[in-house]
Amino acid sequence: MADSSRTALLPILHYDDTRAALRFLTDVLGFHEALAASDEEGDVVHAELVWPGGGALVVGGTKHTDSVHGGMRAGSSAIYLATDDVDAVHGRVREAGGEVVEPPHHAKFGSGAGSYTFTVRDPEGNLWTFGTYRGAF
Repeated sequence: MADSSRTALLPILHYDDTRAALRFLTDVLGFHEALAASDEEGDVVHAELVWPGGGALVVGGTKHTDSVHGGMRAGSSAIYLATDDVDAVHGRVREAGGEVVEPPHHAKFGSGAGSYTFTVRDPEGNLWTFGTYRGAF
């Protein structure tokens, strides 16, 4: 049973090809699939993924228009994930032939905080930045 006392922030990304997105997010980036629900045609309409260091993500399909999120475009989001092993994620992305937008480097964010980070574009255009900065919260 879920812990109702926890606060959860769940980014929702929409994809044209949800099956391909789930393969990339799990096999390449390293998420773990917690749930995947398909429609009568076998298309994934809702999936929940968990990041090993904490946090979760919801994946939906762009072809399903019967909800408040109906009509969302693929490839219009950016996500930041904190990890202690930036190089391991980068290695999986390179091994899979993923599009590295910015290679691993030391950066300063707008807040002035430093981070070791890199950015990859997923197959439908969303940007994923992985870095060592864990936020001010």
